[in-house]
Amino acid sequence: MSEAAAPIGSIADCVAYFESGETPREDYAIGTEHEKIGVLADSGDRVRYEGERGVGVLLERIAERDGWKRVYEDGHVIALGKEGASITLEPGGQIELSGAPLKTIRETCREFNAHVDLVKEVSEDLDIVWLALAVDPLHDASQVPVMPKHRYEIMRSYLPQKGGLALDMMHASATVQANFDFSNERDMALKMRTAMGITPIVSAIFANSSIAAGTESGFVSKRVAIWCDTDPDRCGILHQVFEPGFGYRDYADWALDVPMFFIIRDDRYIPAHGTSFRTFMEDGFEGHHAIVGDWDMHLTTLFPEVRLKRIIEVRGADAVPRDLICALPALWKGILYDDDALDAAWQLVSGYSHAEREAAQLAVAREGLGASIAQLPVLELAREIVEISAKGLARIAAVTGIHPDEQIFLDPIRALIERGQSPGEVILDKWRGDWQGSMDRLIEYARY
Repeated sequence: MSEAAAPIGSIADCVAYFESGETPREDYAIGTEHEKIGVLADSGDRVRYEGERGVGVLLERIAERDGWKRVYEDGHVIALGKEGASITLEPGGQIELSGAPLKTIRETCREFNAHVDLVKEVSEDLDIVWLALAVDPLHDASQVPVMPKHRYEIMRSYLPQKGGLALDMMHASATVQANFDFSNERDMALKMRTAMGITPIVSAIFANSSIAAGTESGFVSKRVAIWCDTDPDRCGILHQVFEPGFGYRDYADWALDVPMFFIIRDDRYIPAHGTSFRTFMEDGFEGHHAIVGDWDMHLTTLFPEVRLKRIIEVRGADAVPRDLICALPALWKGILYDDDALDAAWQLVSGYSHAEREAAQLAVAREGLGASIAQLPVLELAREIVEISAKGLARIAAVTGIHPDEQIFLDPIRALIERGQSPGEVILDKWRGDWQGSMDRLIEYARY
């Protein structure tokens, strides 16, 4: 019997799943995930799956050109895989690279840039433009074509019952995230609380969705605002990570009570109709009983700002231009993979109340680096976070012998901080100034 098919019948089994992800420090790696929104250059329309200029054709071209293995659903190519990495089709036709676990920032940056170069090359004669923006600047969610994946059909039916902007999340948004290892339960808990605590600051640095559906969005990061109105059961800041003694069981307890989207049997998606995983585990569902593969899948359908699986995923950043995408895993690595930096970053945000953390999310969504958290300027907090990370990267380099020092990848963030503006604020100034509200100028500026 495979691990995925093994029964999972107790919270102890759920905890054991997390324990199986523990990784010795010397084997730590970094993974980077990045979504891109594509539009047709001549019309501005979002790219459909079908047709001669569709995402389906694009995925086939990538597979043929670069040796990726195709994943099919109902005869459609919906994903590609190769050497620990994957390229997936997101709900509105966004393309996501989930990078392989790699040892250095230089490696993950090289992987990302090679991927973008390939996507641009195979898109060129299709006249598809891929945008370094976190929200579709042209269309609202109702104007975006849907992709042929059963899981998204179920999500489209369920999520609007929970949040007014759930379909915007699925169809109109794009993000970049980074994935990190943990060595034991205590290390996981320290990383989760620090990452959750500084997420609003990181979201402000990378805020890049000030134009949406053809006009100013009213936010510097509309994407962050969208996630605040998607599904309170499975999204947002998990305040239990800040409680003394937080551990695997606490995260499992939360995840067990979140309603499932579906289960999969014989390649068939079965809607769960709001059944919690705890009920499924204890009582079964429609004659089916929980297995490890169900737990693994359920955890991927939870969307807190920092997510625990067999890795820790930091999820709070908007999609941004190339240099900032390479900066994101570097920023987080310097904090999460150095003990002194981890503690220093936590001390910076440890005194906030739950209400202040919640308010910070909306504040940075509206104002980016111009926001304040508990009356402290986010710009100054960001400056401190970057320097904490830089010192962490320097110490990591001294121990591991990484050369050249990975601090160089923080330079684009330092430039933003010196300017005092998030990427979305820069765009907003240009939109109101030289561009005079020109969408063509925005597309040209934002294309990869």
